[in-house]
Amino acid sequence: MSGAFLHTIFDIAAWLAAAGAGYFLSRQGLRFPAQSFELTYIAALLFGAGLGACLFGSLNLWLSGKSGVARSVEGAIAGGVIAVELYKWSVGISFRTGARFALPLAVGIAVGRFGCYFAGLDDFTYGTPTTLPWGLDFGDGILRHPVQLYESAAMALFAAAYSAAVLKRNAFVIANGFDLAVAYYSAQRFVWEFLKPYGALLGPLTLFHLLSIGIFVYAAIMLATAAKTRSLHERALA
Repeated sequence: MSGAFLHTIFDIAAWLAAAGAGYFLSRQGLRFPAQSFELTYIAALLFGAGLGACLFGSLNLWLSGKSGVARSVEGAIAGGVIAVELYKWSVGISFRTGARFALPLAVGIAVGRFGCYFAGLDDFTYGTPTTLPWGLDFGDGILRHPVQLYESAAMALFAAAYSAAVLKRNAFVIANGFDLAVAYYSAQRFVWEFLKPYGALLGPLTLFHLLSIGIFVYAAIMLATAAKTRSLHERALA
C-alpha cells in the first residue's frame, strides 16, 4: 500500500479514535458546557482549525524551500483556538468551553501521527539524520529520527495520565483539560522541532517553534487564571 493511502487510513482512524475518546468521557458522567455542543460553535471551531492547518502547514513548506499545500496539526490547534475565542467574544461567552476536547485531541494526534510515519518522505514530517540505534530509513538511505513516533508516544502518555485523572475525578484536570493538553502538546512539539529539517525563521527557531511558544503562553495564561472558573470545575463532576 502507498504511503498516501496509509496516511488517509490513519487520518480516518484518528477521527474515530477521537470520537471514541469523547464517548469514554461521556460514559464517565461528566458534564461540559452546553455551548461547546452548539452547531455554530462547532462550525467556528472547524473553520478555524481547517484554515490554520492549511495556512501554517503551507507556510512552513514555503519557508523550507518547498512548494505545495500542506496541513499542520499545530496550525489546526492555533486556528481553532483563535476562531473559538473570537466566537465566544462575539456572543458573550466568558467561561471556558474546551474541556471536552482534551482527550480526543491527545488520542487523535497519537493515532494520526502513525499516518505521517507511514507516509515517509512525501509527508515532510520526518526527522533529521541520526546515528542513534533506533534511526529509521524512510527510503532515501539515511537513518533519521522517527519524530512522528516520538510525538505519538508523548501524546499517548498524556492521554493515559489524563484518563487516570478523570477516573479519579480530579476536578482541576477535568475542567482545564484542554489547556493542559495544549500546553503539553506545544511543549513537546517545541522539543521535536529541533529534530526536523524545517527552514529556520528566527535564529535556529522554525515557524513551529514560534507557534509552539505562542500556544504555550496562551495555555499558561488560561491555567494561571483557572481559579476564577472554580464553579465550572465543580459542574464538570457528576
